[in-house]
Amino acid sequence: MPMLRIKASEFARRRARLMEDMAPGSIAIIPSAREVPRNSDVNFPFRQDSDFYYLTGFDEPDAVAVLAPGREQGEYVIFCRDRDPERELWDGYRAGPEGVCREYQADDGFPIDDIDDILPGLIEGHPRVYYSLGRHLEFDAKVMHWLNTIRANRRAGLLAPGEFVDLNHLLHDLRLFKSAAEIAVMRESGALAARAHCRAMREAKTVTYEYQLDAAIMHEFMMAGVRQAAYPSIVGGGTNACVLHYVENRDKLNDGDLVLIDAGADYDYYASDITRTFPVNGRFSEPQRALYQLVLDAHKAALEQVLPGNPFNAPHDASVRVITAGLVRLGLLSGDVDTLIEEEAYKPFYMHRVSHWLGMDVHDVGDYKVDGIWRALEPGMTLTIEPGIYVATNNTDVEAKWRGIGIRIEDDIAVTKSGYEILTDDVPREIQDIEALMADT
Repeated sequence: MPMLRIKASEFARRRARLMEDMAPGSIAIIPSAREVPRNSDVNFPFRQDSDFYYLTGFDEPDAVAVLAPGREQGEYVIFCRDRDPERELWDGYRAGPEGVCREYQADDGFPIDDIDDILPGLIEGHPRVYYSLGRHLEFDAKVMHWLNTIRANRRAGLLAPGEFVDLNHLLHDLRLFKSAAEIAVMRESGALAARAHCRAMREAKTVTYEYQLDAAIMHEFMMAGVRQAAYPSIVGGGTNACVLHYVENRDKLNDGDLVLIDAGADYDYYASDITRTFPVNGRFSEPQRALYQLVLDAHKAALEQVLPGNPFNAPHDASVRVITAGLVRLGLLSGDVDTLIEEEAYKPFYMHRVSHWLGMDVHDVGDYKVDGIWRALEPGMTLTIEPGIYVATNNTDVEAKWRGIGIRIEDDIAVTKSGYEILTDDVPREIQDIEALMADT
């Protein structure tokens, strides 16, 4: 299918918005990701730094973007690798300084090899620098070198910046609120991941190992032109589902067990994040059915709290109440529900939160609290809803029939003016729908 793309005009609006938010007399420096060697001749697959890509749309390594509001020659500058026919023969096309102006709307493009000579001149005269210190330690040292170069020439009248401001605060708040175009891409990312999960459900009865379902997920992604998952897929059969970040995906799938799959696509730099849990043989046992329905009820209760104006924590609190009450009803916990919640007695079974921000990164940027208070949900925010129950195999406080069952149900949600949109609604959640899909193979 054709890939949706964020248009150049949107990248330009993002840069303009960031520069509007920057204090007068400031400059911003944003480095790209670098290639990471896997061995002497091979790099790991390259994925651009999300902040850099958000502002530029430029997906080559070894680049630096500079935003200088009010600069007469142009406010948007990119340093990048120069054209090199010999290296391009081996590694592929490079845009080069002329290409970043022609193809990525930079006002000026310079070779990255000239950055030590040029960037101090761009910084000089600006009293304030916006930069994310501590994320790129090697680049931090370069920034300090350029700053000291300017300071060393104070007698020549050069003015060094006197203040560094963390760029993350402004930039990540912009990234937290998704535009209509971003949500459209996330909708496609969610639809692709949903098709992959449906494929895994249909193939579960025909395969033997966890990695074969992992392969089914990646096959669906790659057939759509998506070469990278948003994160290492989790395919945990049986007790492996109780390991929250299980990624070995190598064990045998056993008849009668559940399998938990947590997988999402990296679609045009936007992540999807879906978890489904289903029986290997296509039919839930009674204990599996009871716990699954409880997680599903918690999922629905959490969704009901995704409303503009509600605090970010409201969906989590709703899921905790449903799960705690359900565990009491099923006999895995005993006592007063309010007291059990206050004592966090549910945590051996439900140890993670119900939600996180979602966007260009699967655990996306953005503050969850402002001045110590849970942030209010607003239209344009995107988040997950993912309650779960995990009963450890060695939990002798519960009946044996519950032990070793791990269940999570996760969907991607966009906050709207009136409530929410489920971006991953194309993969079944209800027990009867899962069993029907798996029977139709």
